[in-house]
Amino acid sequence: MADPFELWRLMWTTAVAHGLERFADSFPSGAAQDRRPSPIDLSSFPVFGRVRVELQTMLLLGQRGQASERATPALIVAPYAVHEATIADFAEGHSIAKALAEGGSDRLALTFWKSATAEMRDFGIDAYLSDLNVAVDDLGGRASLVGLCQGGWLAAAYAARFPQKVARLVLAGAPIDPGAAESGITRTLASVPPATIAQVIALGGGRLSGSLSFALWSDDLSPEFTAEEALQCAGDPAMMERFNAWNLRTVDLPGAYFVQTAEWIFRENRLARGTFEALGRPVALSAIEAPVFVLAAADDEVVSLPQATAVKSLCRGTRVETRVAPGRHLSLFMGRRTVAGAWREIAAWLAQEEGEPETAPAAKRARRRR
Repeated sequence: MADPFELWRLMWTTAVAHGLERFADSFPSGAAQDRRPSPIDLSSFPVFGRVRVELQTMLLLGQRGQASERATPALIVAPYAVHEATIADFAEGHSIAKALAEGGSDRLALTFWKSATAEMRDFGIDAYLSDLNVAVDDLGGRASLVGLCQGGWLAAAYAARFPQKVARLVLAGAPIDPGAAESGITRTLASVPPATIAQVIALGGGRLSGSLSFALWSDDLSPEFTAEEALQCAGDPAMMERFNAWNLRTVDLPGAYFVQTAEWIFRENRLARGTFEALGRPVALSAIEAPVFVLAAADDEVVSLPQATAVKSLCRGTRVETRVAPGRHLSLFMGRRTVAGAWREIAAWLAQEEGEPETAPAAKRARRRR
């Protein structure tokens, strides 16, 4: 089988060499096409059933039913990369949100990032941090953040920028220190010059096509993105079909956001080095005050284990717990065994009252919340 990272490099090179028309013809939805977002169907979500507020970059989704106003809200910061935010509330038995809700998180919300339109092409990281700040304010001004994959570094940057507004911080499969080890992302970026990326984004009208991202991480190229590896439930044809349909729903990214992420996070490693600027101020991870829970996958090729677990040495101003779960990247967020195991533990950890000892038994903490 061909090396996926070599194919990725060749894909970028081909796009630039042959121009937009040929590039667009290579994929089901080319960069030249302005894909307007489809209306979101909340009926299939196990937990999230309403839109709290619509912002430029996202729909802030809330739980169905009446939530306790006394509990600290938990905001799931979804990845903004290849796939849509349904990854956090995929299906019964495969829903992080359901595990958190059943474990005591009474007020849940989700950042459902929008696929970039032409009008969004100049949105940079600050636009997403700014709307994340509005989302926290909409939830009352203080929340626990649950950052998934690239939503993790965004949540960590926010927690460093606004330490008083974050009660607890979960970082799952998050590339916090890309300089700690190689991974699929860092190897790919090392093989693609920044000028090439800039040319491809220009060909796409200022955006990076989700179709390109999907083509590079399709089932034929990486086991990270196959239904069996992601869901941990081989033998369920209906669930496999549902995953494959989800896998095809990609999001386009603003060119400015993608370039900043590629350069600042992965090439220059600014977040880990303390040189990352967020909303006008440099931030350091050592400024994070909230307790942190790190979840990583043992066989994750997308975000390698050292990149995710470096949090403990970087967040020196707070307590950091680390768990390594069996599986690959997507199984951290959708895997049946991971959701039933590690995420139940995270739910109990999030449900702890502020000031309560970390060692308090989960059953005792649950009784206190009734």
